[in-house]
Amino acid sequence: MARIYDNIDLKFEQGLRNIMESPSVKRVDFCVGYFNLRGWKLIIDQVDNLSGDYVEEGNDDVFRTCRLLIGMHHHNEDYIRRLYGQDDTLPDANMVQKSKLQIAIDFRKQLLLGLPTKQDEWTLRRLSAQLKEGKVAVKLYLREPLHAKLYIAHKDDYSCPRVCVMGSSNLTYSGLTRQGELNAEFANEDETSKFYSWFQDRWEDLFCIDITKELTDVIDNSWASDRDIPPYYIYLKIAYHLSEEARNGIKEFVLTPEFRRELFDFQQNAVKIAARYLNNDKRGGAMIGDVVGLGKTITACAIAKIYEMTFASSTLIICPANLQDMWRKYVRKYDLKADIMSMSKPFDVDAARYYRLIIVDESHNLRNGGKRYQNIKALIEHQDSKVLLLTATPYNKDFSDLSNQLRLFLADDQDLGVRPEAYIRSLGGERAFLQQHSDIFIRSIKAFEKSPFTEDWNELMKLFLVRRTRSFIKQYFAKEDPTDSRRYLEFPDKTRSYFPERLPKAIKFKTELGDQYSRLYSEEMITLMRSLQLPRYGLSKYISEAKTSDVSDYEQHLIDNLSRAGQRMMGFCMSTFFKRIDSSGFSFLLTLYRHILRNCVFLYALENELPLPISDENSLPEDYIEDEDINTTMFGEELDITPTVGATLHIPTDLSIYKAKAKEYYDIITNKNNVAWLSSDYFKRSLKQQLNKDCATLIQMIELCGDWQQSTDEKLNELQRLILGDHKDDKIIVFTQYSDTARYIYNQLRKRGVQAIDYATGDSDNPTHIVERFSPISNDKSDLPNEEQTRILIATDVLSEGQNLQDAHVIVNFDLPWAIIRLIQRAGRVDRIGQTSGLIYCYSFFPAEGVEEVIKLRSRLNDRINENANIVGSDEVFFEGNEQNLRDMFNEKSGVLDEDDDVEVDLPSQAYQIWKSATDADPKLKQVIPNLQNMIYSTRVADAALPEGVITYARTANDFDILTWVNCDGEVVTQSQKRILDALRCSVDTPNVPALEQHHELVSKAVELMKTQSQNVSGGILGNRFSTRYRVIALLEHYYEQPTSLFFSAESKEQLKQVIDDIYNYPLLEQSKFMLGRMLRSSGKTSSDDIVDYVLEMRQTGMLCRIEEETDQNKENTIICSMGLTSDNGR
Repeated sequence: MARIYDNIDLKFEQGLRNIMESPSVKRVDFCVGYFNLRGWKLIIDQVDNLSGDYVEEGNDDVFRTCRLLIGMHHHNEDYIRRLYGQDDTLPDANMVQKSKLQIAIDFRKQLLLGLPTKQDEWTLRRLSAQLKEGKVAVKLYLREPLHAKLYIAHKDDYSCPRVCVMGSSNLTYSGLTRQGELNAEFANEDETSKFYSWFQDRWEDLFCIDITKELTDVIDNSWASDRDIPPYYIYLKIAYHLSEEARNGIKEFVLTPEFRRELFDFQQNAVKIAARYLNNDKRGGAMIGDVVGLGKTITACAIAKIYEMTFASSTLIICPANLQDMWRKYVRKYDLKADIMSMSKPFDVDAARYYRLIIVDESHNLRNGGKRYQNIKALIEHQDSKVLLLTATPYNKDFSDLSNQLRLFLADDQDLGVRPEAYIRSLGGERAFLQQHSDIFIRSIKAFEKSPFTEDWNELMKLFLVRRTRSFIKQYFAKEDPTDSRRYLEFPDKTRSYFPERLPKAIKFKTELGDQYSRLYSEEMITLMRSLQLPRYGLSKYISEAKTSDVSDYEQHLIDNLSRAGQRMMGFCMSTFFKRIDSSGFSFLLTLYRHILRNCVFLYALENELPLPISDENSLPEDYIEDEDINTTMFGEELDITPTVGATLHIPTDLSIYKAKAKEYYDIITNKNNVAWLSSDYFKRSLKQQLNKDCATLIQMIELCGDWQQSTDEKLNELQRLILGDHKDDKIIVFTQYSDTARYIYNQLRKRGVQAIDYATGDSDNPTHIVERFSPISNDKSDLPNEEQTRILIATDVLSEGQNLQDAHVIVNFDLPWAIIRLIQRAGRVDRIGQTSGLIYCYSFFPAEGVEEVIKLRSRLNDRINENANIVGSDEVFFEGNEQNLRDMFNEKSGVLDEDDDVEVDLPSQAYQIWKSATDADPKLKQVIPNLQNMIYSTRVADAALPEGVITYARTANDFDILTWVNCDGEVVTQSQKRILDALRCSVDTPNVPALEQHHELVSKAVELMKTQSQNVSGGILGNRFSTRYRVIALLEHYYEQPTSLFFSAESKEQLKQVIDDIYNYPLLEQSKFMLGRMLRSSGKTSSDDIVDYVLEMRQTGMLCRIEEETDQNKENTIICSMGLTSDNGR
């Protein structure tokens, strides 16, 4: 009786092995519909142990060990044509070739399924050897679809020459072990002879083609190949894939002729990459964050022209008010269909014309998310426009700066495809994140806002940011002058723009004991400063609870705000005192004058029982900059103290003078629209006492400083000597933080006979016109006569954004340079494309005896600011920079003003240049690298500082790239793609070394980690009992328990059950979460019926929960390649 193998009672795998291991079996023939290469490992040892024998094939005797005939590998269309065709058309040569190609493709895909293992690698290498040695021969039968399964073992036994198994099992892992099958074993000579004849007829059929070589090539070109893969190939394969979007953008978009003529290659690349990002519907926006001086404005113009020509659309350019004239020049020059609006001007969202593209210049100015931000965001949402952000400083002190800019075009729950992995790991994993932030979608911008890790923000920004640095441009785009090795860019007319060196220079002005500077920087002055209580910025401390128990809601809102932003302003105010000393004694004295006068305005109101003005000085203004004194906003003018051109600045020290002016200025305030009012009755009497006390202290500070004598202002004297001496023929720009200082310098230098001088502050009507006179060549005004040009320009940081000043190469920083970043930004105004000088001189002023005493005094003041527990912040908030910056500039430290140390190039641009440089050097790589199969790997000796481990590069099911670096213990080193790309860097000569023993296991670890990153596992995690999801579920479950009625039918009850299941298993969408949260908070006004009706309606419209599509959930991550890093090259 025939033996039955059904994989239930008896496994066919073991039965086939037993047959092949019989001592008398010499060779085997298999005919199957399908063949799985990885399933081969179940019988590979048995095939190896067969002795083989000669078999007649045609007219030849051929030595064979195993012959494998495959019958069902056809193109789908060919198979269907065969099944339903009306004729018996035989396969032609074209079909034979297509079938060979298809089976190679199918087998190649097989090798990429699942995770690589050392056992699989060993098995596939042995199969390759068996194919090459002729032990195994494989043919593909094409005459007709062949679905037979026949296994023949040829024995050296005359009484029983063969054993055959016929049935349903294919030569696959499932067919041999898992699936329920029916296979019967036959040993009768007559029956087995017929089986063999049937097999032989098909093996020798004219349309049975040999594919042994194709299979061998598939294995030998796969990850399991035993040939060495150079580490350089892995490095380039990763660069090739990471640069895909950059490469596609560069190929996809064509610039108009004027921009092809005028833009450098790196600028053209930025245009095309950013245009590619903008065209991606999943993003909606892009950011060009090139460092200062690389031409963001002209790059944005080229993008606007692409949109104009492609979509016949208009562009809106939103920029700071002082840059409107500059943008108008560009719009006229390139004939753009564009409107220009100031950031500070409100938009009528409903009445605005349609713009397909909105460009936001200097977008970092919107990082605080105030009223103007909300107005611009509303316009973008209303028009569904694409958004291009331009900024050289994407974030300043906090990553929320970035978030607010991206939120201009990103929805709260938009799926970004990436997650804040470093933050998730810091919490202990994804489940911990969801428990702590149950209402936040893990792949949204809101999830990233929770992360303090730079690594996470770098990964997010690679989706939107195009950012290049000078060192990057010099490395990949500049040419080298053979005469002096300097690098330069070449304009179309062959003129050169060199990359100059930034040279820090210290100007040390003399001070003497008892002079006006030593009195400013004195322990006594800081002691007085520290004693100030600044009551106008801490009004909440003086509110009488007894008198405000029944105030209106509006007044209560004003009172509540006093305790928030107002106290922060106390810190800023006190730090500004010191910063004004750093700028000039003149500006410092003006500040003291203003503070006394404003205190007196409050005293006037209190003494006359009038309402107190609560202005925007009690909150941080959206456009808070230190171009002006922070307290000028209430009065809007200079309070009758103008920058004197005389020899002495005298500030009154008689308090009665200030009190006499108080009524006049109180009346000015009453006519202002931005001032709120609170009754003086609400305040304690101690407010008046403290105001008087502070006024007395401020007058003491004025008396300590004394009258400001311009003739003995040694800092000003040194500036004059620099202008008229060392740089008497050079254009010079003098930067200061404050408009008071700028006007002071301007007036004093003019009085001393300095010619061709001008100044620009936030009050200047037309800064662009001022800049054109100072730097005409770089602003297309080269025909401006010399006598109309400005040689000396005094400016606040109003000119540190968006202006071309590269006709000059001398910068003077008049204030003490605590913040290097501010100096770097200023240097960038002259260190721009078109600069002809080899050196940029960056001067800063210091007391000749050194900076340690100044450092000590600022530290004392900062300690005082932070002593108050109600003040939020630290030195990083209230004071820019640090003391090391000051010491470095004082000592003229080389390289201190180079900006690239902490600035990263965007990943696609970096990857593209790696790829382009490699293929330019060796064009053959363009064919080699893209044709490398996925899953390949290599190993190289790691640099000394790098941990051993494996870097795995994969593409997730939702088409996002993930690089994961795990150490030998399986712990994540980093997922920062920039850091990993740097670690992968190697040369064409870098040798491949033996792999780590656990290489494939570490790859598997990385892939398992990736799976969690592309899955939604929020189901069942409702967060704490105060979360919106938790409270909604509790309410709905309680509602569900009630019996059905006329108003709550069985159908509604079933729909409600589905709603509960959805909310339990999936995260709420942001809009539905917001509405439900508001309804729950208003539970006294909102009935449970209303909430139930709302969730039922939202579910019907698909607006309740984020439910992943099944197709996305079932897709697999793809392993592209991996690189091992080892410390042992002889492993």
